[in-house]
Amino acid sequence: MDKARIEKVIHAMEQENMEQLIISDAPSIYYLTGLWIHSQERMLALVLSVKSEPVLFVNELFPLEEGLELKVQRYSDTDDPIGLLAKHITEGKEVGIDKNWPAGFLIDLTQASPEITVKKGSYLVDRVRMIKDPQEIRKMKAVSRINDQAMERLTEEIPKRLTEKQMTKCLEEIYQELGGEGFSFDPIVAYGKNGANPHHSPGEDRPQEGDSVLIDIGCHKDSYSADMTRTLFYKKISEEQKKVYEIVQEANRVAIAKVRPGAKFSDIDLAAREVIEKNGYGKHFTHRTGHSIGIEVHEYGDVSMTNHDRMQPGMIFSVEPGIYLSGDFGVRIEDLVLVTETGAEVLNHVTKEPVVID
Repeated sequence: MDKARIEKVIHAMEQENMEQLIISDAPSIYYLTGLWIHSQERMLALVLSVKSEPVLFVNELFPLEEGLELKVQRYSDTDDPIGLLAKHITEGKEVGIDKNWPAGFLIDLTQASPEITVKKGSYLVDRVRMIKDPQEIRKMKAVSRINDQAMERLTEEIPKRLTEKQMTKCLEEIYQELGGEGFSFDPIVAYGKNGANPHHSPGEDRPQEGDSVLIDIGCHKDSYSADMTRTLFYKKISEEQKKVYEIVQEANRVAIAKVRPGAKFSDIDLAAREVIEKNGYGKHFTHRTGHSIGIEVHEYGDVSMTNHDRMQPGMIFSVEPGIYLSGDFGVRIEDLVLVTETGAEVLNHVTKEPVVID
């Protein structure tokens, strides 16, 4: 159990006058307790209270290590877990509910404890998770180093003209060799016109001369996630491809230059978008500029024009502007960026200069 992290969440609860919070999201439970529990359809709940110690409700099917500094309420498949949970909920008070808690459990709880008032409470944990502590920053740097090495090794495979699917299989083997612990998301390898789909699923295409090669990859290490995109070119690069690439490269650079404590996330998005729009490609930049990352590859908080929250030291997020020309090609350049006390630190170090693979 991480007492410091739990205390931060409880302090946030006090600020919101929320007496209790039910957390069922597995990554958030891991963040607060160090325990990974995938309970499938069975109820899993970590109950935080401003007036009593945390309690973890978990089916006895899932083994836990001895000596946990955490009160655990076990139940069997023949027990009534909601009934057990209801005994720990204070009637007449406001209770925060996790974003991922199944509606069936919520309905049963409100029937068992009709005097409680429920509201969304996930944001209290999510906001704490946004600011990485020193241990988390070390892990994010370590997994990003693995991702850098994997990207460089994977691009060396392009001359073999492997299919997109074969490239993802190759990536899986590379991660294993480098100590990565599985994909943090389904990787994207997109040749030519496939790169115009920001979320292309790898298929049987092979690179053709003049194709762009968009590669978006990430892995896990020690329960933290990496994410990075680079775009290369096979055999040759056209004038339009070079122009588009340089626009995206500049958008990435300008956006990262905006990262500093106190600046708004919307400022980053606006900076990237202005570069692309002034060059006439605004309608081809079809997504937000980035997302927060940590235990999960997409976490609370994004880099978008609607997020006016201010950056704080310890936050880590992606900066990934792109231009997608339907039926032709796409370019995206993505880095993970850490907010420092004085500015920004980019966690990825693979070149962002245009590369032509022979």
